[in-house]
Amino acid sequence: MASRLVPRTLGTTIAKSRAVAARPPTMCVSRTLSQLASNPQVTSMQSIKNSPLFQRHSQRHFSSSDDSHNDFAPKRKVVSDDQDKALEMIKEHVTNNKIMLYMKGNPSMPMCGFSATVVQVLKAEGVDFASVNVLDYPSIREGVKQYSDWPTIPQLYVNGEFIGGCDIVTAMHESGELKELLNE
Repeated sequence: MASRLVPRTLGTTIAKSRAVAARPPTMCVSRTLSQLASNPQVTSMQSIKNSPLFQRHSQRHFSSSDDSHNDFAPKRKVVSDDQDKALEMIKEHVTNNKIMLYMKGNPSMPMCGFSATVVQVLKAEGVDFASVNVLDYPSIREGVKQYSDWPTIPQLYVNGEFIGGCDIVTAMHESGELKELLNE
């Protein structure tokens, strides 16, 4: 029923675009070569390659460094005062709180499944813990990765020591190791 409402020209355009998209890209170049070869002015393969028609079809368009925008230029990460402050703040959090969790979201509303899993594990262990929502603090989000040399979040610290992320915390919970560590 819905296809009757689509104008015939639109259906034809879609069909044509599918046929063009299904055609292998080499067909265009081979057709161009056959058109050039049938031209009486073309005498050799070199003259085919030099012809404007061949060059137009075989050209690849890559942006050069001269004409591209500087947003695409390589950038170096520079440790700034903000990053130093973030690392100091992380060190303070980790040393002043027995159990510290860096996560996405907060314990009452985690913003990713891994963070939610770690929160559930800690609640199942029956412990109180401090947490920081790294989504609110980009400098802490990058700083905590640098502090622990661990690329992912959430990150759990117990007694100032980095424990791990979701997989490690879950495995420790299942084996009973986490309960022992938290009761120390």
